Amino acid sequence: MSALPTPSNAELELLKALWRQGACSAREVHNGAVAALDWSYSSTRKTLERMVDKGLVEETVEHGLNMYRARVGKVATLAALSTDFARRVLEIDGALPAQAFADSRLLSEQELQQLDALLRAPAKDDQA
Repeated sequence: MSALPTPSNAELELLKALWRQGACSAREVHNGAVAALDWSYSSTRKTLERMVDKGLVEETVEHGLNMYRARVGKVATLAALSTDFARRVLEIDGALPAQAFADSRLLSEQELQQLDALLRAPAKDDQA
């Protein structure tokens, strides 16, 4: 797995809103994540700016409105976060079972299959 920028918990909530909705204005991203974050619109805008700087999100102007799109894929990001958690926190060296994600409302059946393939792939640092 290649090194992806690691989103914070708040950034992950904004990414989930973008993954669900596609390209959105900051207001639309805020509305999609406000229940999980319970913070102000200005906090959403500031976080989106940091996410652009980190390479997590792309910002474009469409019809005079700033629009945001996820620059990182949902499945690849979730695989990287899950693998990191398993190794760093749980001290699991092997592949995680994708079955653990079967009840996720965030992933389709096809995305679960993609996640399974990514989780089973050897890490780059294991191929030395």
